[in-house]
Amino acid sequence: MSQEYIAIFMFATMMVMLFTGQRVFGAIGAVATIAALALWGTGGQDIPFSATMKLMKWYPLLTLPMFIFMGYVLSESRLADDLYRMFHVWFGSVQGGLAIGTIGLMVLVSAMNGLSVAGMAIGATIALPELLRRGYDKVMVTGVIQAGSSLGILVPPSVVLVLYAMIARQPVGQLWLAGIVPGLMMAAMFVFYIWLRCRLQPELGPAMPNAGNVPRAEKLKLLGAGALPLAIFAAMMVPFVNGWTSLVESSAVGAVTALVASILKGRMSWKVLETCTKQTLGISCMFMWIILAALGFGAVFDGLGAVKAIDNLFTEQMGLSPWMILILMQLSFIVMGTFLDDTAMLVIVAPLYVPLVGVLGFDLIWYGVLYTITTQIAYMTPPFGYNLFLMRAMAPPEVSLYDIYRSIVPFVGVMVLALILIMAFPQIALWLPEYVYGK
Repeated sequence: MSQEYIAIFMFATMMVMLFTGQRVFGAIGAVATIAALALWGTGGQDIPFSATMKLMKWYPLLTLPMFIFMGYVLSESRLADDLYRMFHVWFGSVQGGLAIGTIGLMVLVSAMNGLSVAGMAIGATIALPELLRRGYDKVMVTGVIQAGSSLGILVPPSVVLVLYAMIARQPVGQLWLAGIVPGLMMAAMFVFYIWLRCRLQPELGPAMPNAGNVPRAEKLKLLGAGALPLAIFAAMMVPFVNGWTSLVESSAVGAVTALVASILKGRMSWKVLETCTKQTLGISCMFMWIILAALGFGAVFDGLGAVKAIDNLFTEQMGLSPWMILILMQLSFIVMGTFLDDTAMLVIVAPLYVPLVGVLGFDLIWYGVLYTITTQIAYMTPPFGYNLFLMRAMAPPEVSLYDIYRSIVPFVGVMVLALILIMAFPQIALWLPEYVYGK
């Protein structure tokens, strides 16, 4: 059997195992192990050992449990409750102001917890009932929460970008900096769309006339609730950007600052600390197993020379340009996103896509940003988008699945526009890391 057919057989076997409901790391790791032993005999056992040692020696991986712990501390301390009250008071008197404030809430939650699921959970349980109770259109606000949660894996500290950095062998710090401007740009595009839509159709997002009657002292006090996560984010990122601390040291600063803040607010208890620690351990171990499986699978693919063979197939035999190949990759993410989450998509295609992107001459930092945006578009694409069913599980009964499907159409359009802008103008993503690291 030729190397190309072996690679195709490996990929197909892995997809079949995933469709049967096997765990992602189990399916990928099993295929990699069996293929290595079949191809190279007992010498193939060196591949998982080498991947394990590479994982254990990757110093930036220490950032993973730090940021996950920071996110859980801030989530379990109910900081999001205060944040939403702040947005209600400061933006409620504006047409569509609570929906705009919800996007702001999602940006701050993303800066606290690098997982999109956290933003979805907070938005669906805290913001959605309040928006519906105050007369906001259920279709629009359902789309607002799903779109806002997409910022979770783009705005640092993004846990998914840490995973991408490990698999693509790229600096985590540069990837985080590359995600800041596109993330804020996409948030601004969401805000502009909501504002324009509510100006044209005021009944979709009525202004709250009593929101502006709160005493100034209360408004300033609530403003501190929004300043706290920003202060934690600044305490973590400013020393790193200025070169005073390493990435790992900055993550430790963020975790300790969040813990101290929760203690000072009187919201930290032994039960909350135990919950945060257990959740951090579970998710950190899950990501480590996935990275380990992906490294093993990628090593077998490299050994087969599959990337060069596929590059030859696309460019020489089919005559496709690098941009056409890149667009096909993005479309494949959207298809896979109908039944897989972002982590699974990355570890499945990373051994093939990431080296191919490099061979085609594209920047891997820039491609990491494209990947995160495309997977979030995939999450929101019917019929089986991951976010659609997650919202269905969390939304109140009056929000139907049909409403959820309708809600995402304009926001997917905004995200596609953002993706096109970043593809056409790569400096949107690359300017900040080049500026910081250039210093």
